[in-house]
Amino acid sequence: MKKNLNLLLIIIFSFFINIKYLNADTPHFIDFTKVLNKSIAGADAQKLLKKKLEYEVKKYQKLEIDLRKEEKSIVDQKKIITNEEYQKKVQALRKKVSILQKNKQKAFNDIAKLRATAKEKLLKALNPIIKSFMEKNKIRLVMDKKSILLGDTNLEITSKIIDILNKDLKSLNLE
Repeated sequence: MKKNLNLLLIIIFSFFINIKYLNADTPHFIDFTKVLNKSIAGADAQKLLKKKLEYEVKKYQKLEIDLRKEEKSIVDQKKIITNEEYQKKVQALRKKVSILQKNKQKAFNDIAKLRATAKEKLLKALNPIIKSFMEKNKIRLVMDKKSILLGDTNLEITSKIIDILNKDLKSLNLE
């Protein structure tokens, strides 16, 4: 009887130990896109980038409209001015269009670089947070949600990581 009781206690004890360390062998997942968009620092960076993009789009739309007006004006003058003057104005306009296109491309590339920098900064801040969370919760593997076809929602740690990130990182200081 005592032997059976000891055996039963060992089984129960080993069951609780296995449950305690179940997290260690169970992969968890995080939605990095959600972290990038919903965390305070990430959302702030998204707003800043959107604002910069909208500003550049409006600026270049206005400049393009001005160049179209100038083109129309040159075409309207074609019969009034000499062919040589007309060619000079057309060349000058082409040069302006070329410069505008280069500047526009550079502005949009700069915004893309800033977006990449923001993502890199956020991920750099996120790595130690995830590592610490893994150690505290005895998790051995965290995967990106994009890589998972189906999973138990109890294994998703996104909101917990966002909460910790929001406490630790208020801004990415992109400006």
